[in-house]
Amino acid sequence: MTDARLADLATRLPGLRLLTDAADLEHYGRDWTRRWTPAPLAIALPASVEEVQGVMRWASGHGVAVVPSGGRTGLSGGAVAANGELVLSLERMNRVLAFDPVDRMLTVQAGMPLQAVQEAAKAHDLVYPVDFAARGSCTIGGNIATNAGGIRVIRYGNTREWIAGLTVVTAAGERLELNRGLIKNSSGYDLRQLMIASEGTLGIVVEATVRLTSPPPPSQVMLLALPDMDALMRVFALFQSRLSLQAFEFFTDVALRHVLAHGAQRALESDYPYYVVTEFDAADERAQEAALAAFEAGVEQGWILDGVIAQSEAQAAALWRLREGITESVAPRKPYKNDVSVRISAVPAFLQAMQDLLGREYPQFEVVWFGHIGDGNLHINVLKPDDLDDAAFIAQCEQVTKQLAATLQQFGGSISAEHGIGLVKRPYLQSTRSAVEIALMRGVRQAFDPQGILNPGKLFAPEPVESRNNS
Repeated sequence: MTDARLADLATRLPGLRLLTDAADLEHYGRDWTRRWTPAPLAIALPASVEEVQGVMRWASGHGVAVVPSGGRTGLSGGAVAANGELVLSLERMNRVLAFDPVDRMLTVQAGMPLQAVQEAAKAHDLVYPVDFAARGSCTIGGNIATNAGGIRVIRYGNTREWIAGLTVVTAAGERLELNRGLIKNSSGYDLRQLMIASEGTLGIVVEATVRLTSPPPPSQVMLLALPDMDALMRVFALFQSRLSLQAFEFFTDVALRHVLAHGAQRALESDYPYYVVTEFDAADERAQEAALAAFEAGVEQGWILDGVIAQSEAQAAALWRLREGITESVAPRKPYKNDVSVRISAVPAFLQAMQDLLGREYPQFEVVWFGHIGDGNLHINVLKPDDLDDAAFIAQCEQVTKQLAATLQQFGGSISAEHGIGLVKRPYLQSTRSAVEIALMRGVRQAFDPQGILNPGKLFAPEPVESRNNS
């Protein structure tokens, strides 16, 4: 720890854990994108809000950029530290702080994994319903930073809907208590909501008060095999009209092949072009009969070719693995990812436009489709051929992403549905937001962080700041 700035930090906060070994810098300096070489100054692992405040006061005084870090499961480069930033990891701040049975709220530290939050809620016979495959490693702070959605948005909405209050540390080291769990609060701007989806560029979320809800009724999981993309929306409309859906997720035969090769168990004997995993309320025999009738109606129309309904929790988990295991199964192929969204009503036309675009531009690449049909969020994974250089592969994909962004603009969609803008999608922000909106967002950032030290380069390109070069 020969850097004078780090020596000063250690003097100011003697109890702060600091890491500078090369292996730690590499581990904490990247997220799942793997496109940038991590090069942080050091890793700070505070254990309290006061230590976070101390770190930010030090960073502000020295003009050191800070990258907030949670589980680093993001796919947009939002947690990458490649330019000498200090990584501020909240993984040691992972405790439950309070439970209020009257308000049905849980207050937790931001470094708590999502699955641990869910288990803490379950201990009180309640649920925190936001859920996704990375639940064991992603953190509630990271979920808040990107307004994460996941597999049950159709029923419960995004993270935003479940955040009742936030404790935030600003770039200057000030502590903000935002909303404090109030249901009604019309006292000016809601800075809590402004912090959600800000990708760590306005402040560091250190604590969160989340709303809980009653457990859903018993449910059943069904796997459906479909002939084409047109059938996806027809089956969705059919099931939505007859059942109380909790989730409706689709994936392709290409995605299934990778998941099966990764160890998942086949659920249907034959192969089909498209699949849906859907979960729905099945509290009584009437609801189960309605599900069977919906299935049979889909078969009669030719929209459903085959299917299976889970007969046990183990089988339900096996069916869900076919969908949730996709990201992990394709990770070794270094996929180029697009996480996009359009209005649900625009999904059929957009899907067709994307099929045409990707078929024309990616004839030599393997493309893995999957996503959340019920909320208009689609994931496009282009797999890198083994014999193609990383830089050349990314360059080819970027050219197509420009066309994708233009298509999204025509459909009024978003280049980032639930993983944030980060570094990856920064060049395409203007396809989702107008120039006036971007200028206003820059103004908000300037108000919260005039030095530009919080997660610089994420969301939009940093503007030159002389003080950042001072040490």
